[in-house]
Amino acid sequence: MSQVGSTVGPVVRVLVVDDDTMVRSFLRQILTKRGIDVVAEASDGDEVVPAVQAHHPDVVLMDLRMERMDGVRATAAVVALPDPPGVVAMTSFDTESTILDAVHAGAAGFLAKDAGPDELVAAVQAVASGDGALSARAARVVMEQVAAAPTARGQREAQEMLARLTDRELEIAHCAAEGLSNIEIAARLFMGEATVKTHLSKACQKLGTNRVRLAVLVDRAG
Repeated sequence: MSQVGSTVGPVVRVLVVDDDTMVRSFLRQILTKRGIDVVAEASDGDEVVPAVQAHHPDVVLMDLRMERMDGVRATAAVVALPDPPGVVAMTSFDTESTILDAVHAGAAGFLAKDAGPDELVAAVQAVASGDGALSARAARVVMEQVAAAPTARGQREAQEMLARLTDRELEIAHCAAEGLSNIEIAARLFMGEATVKTHLSKACQKLGTNRVRLAVLVDRAG
């Protein structure tokens, strides 16, 4: 499963969501200094979907603890939109339940709020490029959950879902589950990075999932 990494490409457009004005300002400053375009801000989860529809960001940087609508519910609402942006969840409380709730809601990335600027920027860029971006702790928690629940039914269900994919899509999904980035998958399979991204997008669309949860399915399927 891919952890944080950086890519080079078009300017990334970001929506920053946090109920603390100072935190939003700090995040905007970090991202802007690194050439990332903060196109809008939201102060609570119920503002996120309208902001996404108005500004079309590539990535939503999502606080998970907010007063009116928490970030988990807001993430699920964003992921349900047509052609949704990637979501990077951020929280000061990176408990196992918080991490798993965010991933199950559809977050493609997860960072603790004490992550450094380099890790933050790399996560945003990775998710914008179609890669997942889990902190080391988040990746460990997700994979431990998979390992702890290797039921025959869960394995069979995962195998049935993956059977909907073409051979090429499945091959690329296996690479993603190994933690390879799109660039690394392209190099291994001797294809263009754009082609890899297209196959991954189609695979995720078929299964109604994202890259992180696709990798979990591959691991669960054995």
